[in-house]
Amino acid sequence: MMTTQNIFFALTALTTGLMAGLFFAFSYSVNPGLGNLSDAEYIGAMQSINRAIQNPVFFSVFFGAIILLPLTTYFHYSKINSKPFLFLLIAAIVYLIGVFGVTIFGNIPLNELLDKFNLHSASQEALTVQRTIFQERWNNLNAIRTFSSAVAFLLVVIAYAYDRAQ
Repeated sequence: MMTTQNIFFALTALTTGLMAGLFFAFSYSVNPGLGNLSDAEYIGAMQSINRAIQNPVFFSVFFGAIILLPLTTYFHYSKINSKPFLFLLIAAIVYLIGVFGVTIFGNIPLNELLDKFNLHSASQEALTVQRTIFQERWNNLNAIRTFSSAVAFLLVVIAYAYDRAQ
């Protein structure tokens, strides 16, 4: 039966899974591909990607997971000692810290720094320095987001399985 709780479970799994997929794709295809570019090409591509990703669809999914994870957890609060509640609570904490926190306090400041960099007037030395400052740190932070969102997604799926078994 399709209940409000099931709808929230499905939307939570969808948004969390989409974010895990996005970060995974960046980690294992986009970033390695960009890594093969020259400094100027790399910086230009990342500037373009960082601007393009700021759109209503991305924000709906990114913030949707941030809202839906705690909300779906709350719907299971009456069963506070239940496995679905505990898995959802851990998923929400992992996502809020490992995805939202890392994005807000790590990736976004790096993106803003890169966005202010004038690609067209920079010397080769300045391009190399900027890429060095940005690339490894951004990729490491994205690896944290990839792991955290994948764990959160898996925990949501496990919570749903336990919820169905009860």
